[in-house]
Amino acid sequence: MLLVYLRECYLGTGNRGQGMARKGTATSESIAAANEKVEKEVARRKRTVRSFPAAPFEDSIDFVKSMFEFGSGEVVRRLSLFDHIGKSPDSGASRMLVTNANKYGLIKGNYAGETLELTQDGIRTVDPQIPPRDQLRAKIKLSIEDIEIFAKLHERFVGRALPAKTALIDTAMELGASKDAAPEAVETFILNARYVGLLAMLSGAERLVSKDAAVDAIQQPAGQTTLGAPSSSSLPPTTPPPAGAVITADHAKFEATCFYISPIGAVDSEYRQHSDLFMGTLIEPAVASFGLSLVRADQIDKPGMITKQIMEFLVKARLVIVDMSYHNPNVFYELAIRHMMRLPIVQIVRKADTIPFDVNQMRTVIIDTSDIYSFAPRIGTYQTDISSHIRRALEAPEAVETPISTFFPTLRAALA
Repeated sequence: MLLVYLRECYLGTGNRGQGMARKGTATSESIAAANEKVEKEVARRKRTVRSFPAAPFEDSIDFVKSMFEFGSGEVVRRLSLFDHIGKSPDSGASRMLVTNANKYGLIKGNYAGETLELTQDGIRTVDPQIPPRDQLRAKIKLSIEDIEIFAKLHERFVGRALPAKTALIDTAMELGASKDAAPEAVETFILNARYVGLLAMLSGAERLVSKDAAVDAIQQPAGQTTLGAPSSSSLPPTTPPPAGAVITADHAKFEATCFYISPIGAVDSEYRQHSDLFMGTLIEPAVASFGLSLVRADQIDKPGMITKQIMEFLVKARLVIVDMSYHNPNVFYELAIRHMMRLPIVQIVRKADTIPFDVNQMRTVIIDTSDIYSFAPRIGTYQTDISSHIRRALEAPEAVETPISTFFPTLRAALA
């Protein structure tokens, strides 16, 4: 029925399109164009049916912390809460915050209600007076044990090294997740398990541990960490993109493109080695699973002003991934343009770099490159984290919130 209705709208048939129909019979070209619009609209409206929340537990915890600090654990007015945290109460992103916190059992109430209330388990996860071990037990309960597919995955693999993502997806489908929902279920499970300490580095690999082991680890001394900027010799070798990978802007289909903003630098520079490493090891595998082609500024092969071509990708690409490592000024300039467009974006950064105040309220994937022993074993998890951010960004492109939209909710740059 949706397909028929949309075709009537685009082609001018039926009662809904008499005005268009009077202008003449649709040509084969207009029919093809209309069918393409229909397919895009149907794809846009399609939503994956989930048996789990649509975002990692950490996102909901941040929201619940704000709620607890605002109301000291008491019932709060929804509008007052969102005004306090500087978000529009009716935006898509705000609605998802409430919905996911509810699905995790952290709060009572919905995005249309007048009030919101923390559950007892929700209070236990954020109240600083609750002992850390009890707080962690509450987080594990809500983020893993109370979500059926997550509980089953943990039970299946506890005590073992984290399997490859494809193997986890197959297992998720075996345990009841639909084919469409299984990849997202696995991504969210991994991020939740890591957040609550059920995914730990043991014997050089990430392993799923028991609830008791995670709780007991709280009293253990923190593992030795070496901080600092990466050196080119401490990271895995990378291969520069082959010449055949160069993409011409003329043939780039922006709707199927992810533009990668990063500090590039000269050939053989540390900047270039860093960008190549992240692009080949983390970004490309994450992007490929969404059917998007990856483009970086140095891969644009078209005569003319390079700045103009970069601007085209910034304002037209379906997705932009920005690497804020090294605090490169050009990167932040391009990031600001994308923020103004309010189009899907994913932020990443090295652990060695602080996130500037102006953009630190946006969720960012933090990657530890302090040494090869910190980076290499977590490559799969970093890919999963980036994939999760991409999925949420693309699934609700109309709900993109940026530092600009926080203060000017109705402001959105538009192409002429």
